[in-house]
Amino acid sequence: MLYQRSSALFKEAEKVIPGGVNSPVRAFNAVGGTPVFVKEAKGAYLFDEDQNKLIDYIASWGPMILGHAFDPVVEAIINKAKQGTSFGMPTEIETKIAELTIKMVPNIDKIRFVNSGTEACMSAVRLARGYTKKEKIIKFAGCYHGHSDSFLIQAGSGAVTFGTPNSPGVTQGTAKDTLLAKFNDLESVKALINANKDEIACIIIEPVAGNMGCILPQNNFLHELRTLCDANNILLVFDEVMTGFRLAKGGVQELYNIKADIVCFGKVIGGGLPVGAFAAKNEIMNYLAPNGPVYQAGTLSGNPLAMAAGYAMLSELDANPEIYTELEQKTEYLHKGLSKVLNKHNVEHTINRIGSMISVHFAKDSVIDFDTAAKGNNQTFKDFFHGMLDQGIYIAPSAFESWFLNNALSYKDLDETISACDHHFSKK
Repeated sequence: MLYQRSSALFKEAEKVIPGGVNSPVRAFNAVGGTPVFVKEAKGAYLFDEDQNKLIDYIASWGPMILGHAFDPVVEAIINKAKQGTSFGMPTEIETKIAELTIKMVPNIDKIRFVNSGTEACMSAVRLARGYTKKEKIIKFAGCYHGHSDSFLIQAGSGAVTFGTPNSPGVTQGTAKDTLLAKFNDLESVKALINANKDEIACIIIEPVAGNMGCILPQNNFLHELRTLCDANNILLVFDEVMTGFRLAKGGVQELYNIKADIVCFGKVIGGGLPVGAFAAKNEIMNYLAPNGPVYQAGTLSGNPLAMAAGYAMLSELDANPEIYTELEQKTEYLHKGLSKVLNKHNVEHTINRIGSMISVHFAKDSVIDFDTAAKGNNQTFKDFFHGMLDQGIYIAPSAFESWFLNNALSYKDLDETISACDHHFSKK
């Protein structure tokens, strides 16, 4: 495929935007080459500035669960925009989507809408600290909760050491309050709790990780975390920005029958517009201003366009639960097809899948945490990414990102994807 127009646009963008992109993964640094500039999208397909048609497996990193330009969402946005785009005042649609969300998700009484997943997670941690009157948090290596200072921390030399900032601008003072555990490793969590008795406000986790590839909780890991939190007066915060409303109507809480104390949302809840949210039981949410002492605010929080888009999306999912079965069946079909092809060509791999999230790791061993994800063959992935792109298949431009299927994908699209994988490795 030719990408002349995309290449020219990227050169222009580099002059006025850092790195030519407004979010780093878009720059293709992990895979090499020039990023593709999208002109429009519909259903399961992207159409770039060079008129190439691409089958899309990132779905705007998750929110386009029913496909791009989904008619009810588009109509809701248009109708709402005609009435005004922002007021900085309460609107009825905020209450309607709040009521719908609380109906769909177990274990929450109130929800606060914000503008992004980053803002949701940042606010949830502040609320947890204010509610517990403790300062430290535990997060997991490889889990991404946005670019707030508290989360941009890398592991120290051992599980019980403090983390260190992995971005300039994050202070050592902030880093000392963020403790790093290993995903799926309960003993690493216990060690941190024992070393920091009565100092930990919350444990925040992607209950199904999506930022080191799709990685599932193993061996009752989430339930064991719940038990640990209960025993030590620690809040359990689920970052369901990716998994919320995607893996089930009630997210991972419903899927695994487990209760979190605070849940963060994004992606699907905005129907493609910038939205985040965090929710909990009354006892915790009433600590938020204006009811309580924990301050959080935003002029564009509850923006009417975003609320209208989200309400249309969630209404569709709530009314048609069979969508989740259809998505899971399509993802399983893709999994089996890709695995068959990779085995045929003797390509070392492991595929992780749950619901409509899937990732292909070019590693021979199981991928259960960041360390095992990092053992994958990056060169094989880079070649695979570009080989698929050349055949009109757009997957995440990083080995450490989940793929997200949308329900507009047809089985013909899935077969084309499997055939493209076969064609790529047949040339090796």
